Order: sequence, then structure tokens, then C-alpha cells
Amino acid sequence: MSGVWVFAERREQTLELLNIGRSLADELGTALVAFATGGEQAAKDYIKHGADEVFSLSPLAEDQPLEAYVPVMVEAARREDPDIFLICATRRGKEMAARIAAQLNTGLGSECNSLKLDKENKSLIMERMMFGGAAVQTIVCTTRPQMATIPPRTFEQAAAQEGREGKITELPAPGASAVKVIDRKPKVKEAVDITEANVIVAVGRGLEKQEDLRLVQELAGAVGGEIGCSRPIAEELHWLPEDRYLGISGQKVKPALYIGLGISGQIQHVSGIRDAKVIVAVNRDENAPIFEAADYGIVGDLYDVVPKLTAELKKALKNS
Repeated sequence: MSGVWVFAERREQTLELLNIGRSLADELGTALVAFATGGEQAAKDYIKHGADEVFSLSPLAEDQPLEAYVPVMVEAARREDPDIFLICATRRGKEMAARIAAQLNTGLGSECNSLKLDKENKSLIMERMMFGGAAVQTIVCTTRPQMATIPPRTFEQAAAQEGREGKITELPAPGASAVKVIDRKPKVKEAVDITEANVIVAVGRGLEKQEDLRLVQELAGAVGGEIGCSRPIAEELHWLPEDRYLGISGQKVKPALYIGLGISGQIQHVSGIRDAKVIVAVNRDENAPIFEAADYGIVGDLYDVVPKLTAELKKALKNS
């Protein structure tokens, strides 16, 4: 059969993979196939967003983990021989991708943020960040299927196309997994998902005490943004929840505007914000690394700059 296959845990992640998958499938002149866990309704939705065929996965028993689908997906891949297989790089997605690649005896590019097709030999050229974003690694998979995991929000979501038709194929139910789910305890998170924020105001060790977060809150309120932070603020000082920590081992965000206050800009932090459309930095050290990543920089003490910046923004918004 061949084709470009995509799988993600959540609908919005699947739509992102359908977007890049559609481009690759069109270049290859092949079909775009998506896996769906939500029954016929989800399958029709994915067809409307670009899939030519959807493999509908049977519902799992309550005590079965999502990884129970791996043998079913592997069997489908052995039977259909896809050209490319893309999986969303969530924690669970990366684990499933590794298991699938191992069982198919194929290569896997992890957390790729760029995919291009070499049409001459139909090779997928993958790029991924290394050393905290200090270097870019280019990968070519010489086996089939060519597999890659893609971080969430790397690509825009595919647009809906009314009237599209496609094929829905029911896959067999997975066998009982040796791993049993004995209990589920959802991690308590804040109501706001900072990864979805359009504007983020982040604070670092330049803030002297927790009470001064009010300065950051006032600025965030003026621009309609959410508050983020560097690792020490969340993990060492516990001034903000860990869900607000931005960086290579924290949250990776893609806002339209990022404002960094008193953040030095070490590569661990910059890796989490590098995809922001506009980066503004405020730091009293003119040699702070954050200025190398910033589109706009203000050299000054945040205690002096932030109140003035907040006042000017409020004035501008009032008069607009």
C-alpha cells in the first residue's frame, strides 16, 4: 500500500500531523493515513482534515494502557509497508514510537522540527535540535518506514475541507497487555495551559522576592498574557507552579509575544521559547545571553523598567 501514516493521542496534535503529512503525501504521490481512537466520528473528522484513509482503533479495556495498540500498529505496518510514519512527540508518543521502530527494525528521528522530502530517492530529510538548541542535526532514515516523532505545535493544524471522502478501516482489537492500569490519578494542573497562551510574560532570578510578582502580574494583565518563569523560580524557590516553567525540560511554547524579565537566557531556557514570533527581553546585564535571542531588548533593572512599560502599555491600549 505504502503511504504517509500519522498518529497522535489528541485531536489537535493529529491535525498538526495531518497538515505536514498531507504535504509529504502529495509530494510522494501517495495516500495519507491516520490512526483514530474515537470511533467513526473521529475517523470522519480526520478525513475532512486531509486523511485519505483512517485506521480506526478498537476501544481499550479500562485496565489497558494506550501502549496496548503498539502490536496492532506494528502488524498493520508490516502488512501495508508505509513510506513514512509520523508520531506526536508526547512522552507516551515517544515511547510508543520507539517500540514500533524496534519491532519494525527501522530507524527513528526523535523530536524533529523540520521535515523535507528528497524527491529523487524519496528520502525524508529530518532536522532536530541538539545540545539544548545550540546545534541542528540532520537525519536520514535508510530503512522503511521512515519514522519521526514531531513535538506538539511544530506545525499548524490542517484546515477542514467539507465534502472530502475517504476510507475507514477497522483494525482488530489488541490482545491483552502484560501491563495493567490499576488506578488513574490525574495530575492536578492549573486551569490555564500556558502552552496555548498567545502572550507570555516570563520572570527569572532578576526578581528579588516573591511579593514582587505583582509587577509581573500587572504587566501580564496589561498585555492580556500569562505568566511563565525560568526553572529556578518554579523548582528551587517554588514561587510559581512547575507548569509555568519554560525550558528544555519544562514547557515549550510558541506565543505571538514573549517578554522575559530578569532572565539571563541560558540555552536551557531559550530552547523552550525559541519559536515565539517576537521575543522581548529586559535585563540589567547588557551581555546577558537572552539578548542574542531577542528581537527587542531593554537594558535596565526590571524594577525600573516594568512599571514604566506597564503604564505605557495601559495608556496605549486605552487610547487605541
